[in-house]
Amino acid sequence: MFKELDYRETPLGELSLRQRYDPKLDDTVLEIKLGEEFLMSSAFTASEVALARLALVDVAAPEADVVIGGLGLGYTAAAALDDAKVASLIVVDALAAVIDWHREGVLPLGPRIARDPRCRLVEGDFFALAASPDGFDPDRPGRMFDCILVDIDHSPEALLAPGNASFYTDEGLAGVACHLKPGGVFGLWSNDAPDDAFTARLARVFATARGEAVTFHNPLQDRPFTQTVYLAQKG
Repeated sequence: MFKELDYRETPLGELSLRQRYDPKLDDTVLEIKLGEEFLMSSAFTASEVALARLALVDVAAPEADVVIGGLGLGYTAAAALDDAKVASLIVVDALAAVIDWHREGVLPLGPRIARDPRCRLVEGDFFALAASPDGFDPDRPGRMFDCILVDIDHSPEALLAPGNASFYTDEGLAGVACHLKPGGVFGLWSNDAPDDAFTARLARVFATARGEAVTFHNPLQDRPFTQTVYLAQKG
């Protein structure tokens, strides 16, 4: 019924990957926990997939260079690699263990992501890289991208660490926009319903901004549940 696949002490806290059978789903579920926080579950992945798919629809470049902040179980990265227009993908994650799980094939999507020649997995602090003029590619400082996606915190208000708060300010969002090419797209996942105040904050930095509700059936609670993909485009 329950198996811990890996456990590690990290600078951010106790990290565990576990597998359990859920009788309501009649399926095996993979979960990543950091301390008492659930980072991701394979039971609910619709919005993580939608983050990549919706953002890439808005990308006009026929060959797109993409960055994803947050690797997790790999659903956003896999969805991005499914799009033929993605020429290169950098996935940044602060937790070396998560990258190891993908490279070693512990996670089902790992081999597909780690072995795709378009994809590089980079250990690092996404928020620090976003604030730096050097950006996300350690081999090409200052490189710009067509699309930057983020799935790290639960929402702009529910943070995994207090230090992440500055990213969601006007200044922090302007910093990540500096790494986008003209017309580039920024996408952000949120566990909450669309927040008009945050959409307005995006609109102060980007040429366009919107919050797309992603609603799916939650079988554990037997009711619909709504999460959000925020999308903004640089002028």
